[in-house]
Amino acid sequence: MIKSVNNPIGKVFLALCVLVLVSCAKEVSQMTGWGYNDPKNGGYEVGMYEGQETGPGLILVQGGTMMMGRVEQDVLYEWDNIPRRVTVSSFYMDETEVANVHYREYLHWLRRVFVLDYPEVFKRALPDTLVWRSKLAFNEPYVELYLRHPAYQWYPVVGVNWKQAKDFCAWRTDRVNEYILIREGLLDINPNQTPDDNFNTESYLAGQYEGLVIVDLPDLDPNKDTRKVRLEDGIFLPRYRLPTEAEWEFAALGLIGNTYFERVTERRIYPWNGHYVRNDDPKLLGAMMANFKRGRGDNMGVAGKLNDNADITSPVYSYWPNNYGLYNMAGNVSEWVMDVYRPLTVEDADDFRNFRGNTFKTQIRDEEGTIAEKDSLGRIMWRDVTEEENLNRRNYKKADNINYLDGDQTSSIKYNEGDLDPDQVKKMMYQVTGDQPTTMIDDKAKVYKGASWKDRAFWMGPGTRRFLDEEQSTPYLGFRCAMVRVGSPVGYQ
Repeated sequence: MIKSVNNPIGKVFLALCVLVLVSCAKEVSQMTGWGYNDPKNGGYEVGMYEGQETGPGLILVQGGTMMMGRVEQDVLYEWDNIPRRVTVSSFYMDETEVANVHYREYLHWLRRVFVLDYPEVFKRALPDTLVWRSKLAFNEPYVELYLRHPAYQWYPVVGVNWKQAKDFCAWRTDRVNEYILIREGLLDINPNQTPDDNFNTESYLAGQYEGLVIVDLPDLDPNKDTRKVRLEDGIFLPRYRLPTEAEWEFAALGLIGNTYFERVTERRIYPWNGHYVRNDDPKLLGAMMANFKRGRGDNMGVAGKLNDNADITSPVYSYWPNNYGLYNMAGNVSEWVMDVYRPLTVEDADDFRNFRGNTFKTQIRDEEGTIAEKDSLGRIMWRDVTEEENLNRRNYKKADNINYLDGDQTSSIKYNEGDLDPDQVKKMMYQVTGDQPTTMIDDKAKVYKGASWKDRAFWMGPGTRRFLDEEQSTPYLGFRCAMVRVGSPVGYQ
């Protein structure tokens, strides 16, 4: 990774040249014997890479194996979280839930860039503050104040649906990578970005973003002088995204602090040891470990001794972090994850990087293979892969694999009736019988995890799972972002 610089442009350019030339000057290919980073033999570049930079707000969650699923009695008898051993790769996760102050930063940027030409982009991102309303409760102050009043700015954002959370993660990716280029002296700050001229990581990598470039990197290709940052340089961070269900559950358990060599010393019910929800430290004895509802009509305890000190949500840094350093993995707000809900996902999905929701896509290209023009918002356009493109593949054929083994023809009672119409297959098991909906489970049903300020202790177990339509929101549902860890799962020693 290129270190931060504050030199004049000429010195920055020279420093970059020296870095690229010196980093692997003595290295040669073990396959061909030709030297790397030498313009005389073609200029194939192999740079030094010190390891993945930890993005803003993230904490490394070292992966491993765990028993995913139910740890308590299935009181609802849904049997949708049957225990199963899985492995989760190392990844990064936000230290806290996304707070109102963070989401307002996102809204501010959207308003500044899009509101004049595409006001619908800003409106589509607005949280639904009306989720606070109840027919038999006085919650109007939250409708008016919760999102914008400074008293609540460090409280978790709510009223955000799954699609809005996903869009926030994409926006955050671009803003962080833009800042990295500015920090490294390659790009200047542009306070006047427009819909067709705002920084987008994919557009930049495709060579379709110019922006206020200060200096480009030297290109060792003898036919070129300079070039843009490439993925191979390791400067850009991977995408921010929602965590998968397996990642969220693994992070919440925090087993890194509950092992002796490879032996898990206690199977946790909550993100801490023990079967109780109160702190057992003598100095803090009896204090609630998370923000949840103790019982009917008891949201925070008795006046003079407000045990969890929160009637609704609480600031995102409240209570004690788990062994990974993550806050509020048991309460405060439930959290969206990336998965599409199916009752038997844990049983059907792979035991490595468990996930349901794949729809494989590819960038739209012209007949010559060049990436097509950006859309009106400055983004690279994608499309689903086709079965014709995958004729010789063995690992997948179709783009949409959401219903695989749970909702597709193979898993239905019509598995032996030949190839049926895809739209008909989608309606077989979950969506409709005749013209009337018979279930809330469909391809838009997204999983959310953990308990909230409105839930009883049962939901504080990381293995519990619920679902909601991707376009719906509640006053007790928020989110946090994650990012893949590339390379070594623990860092290079």
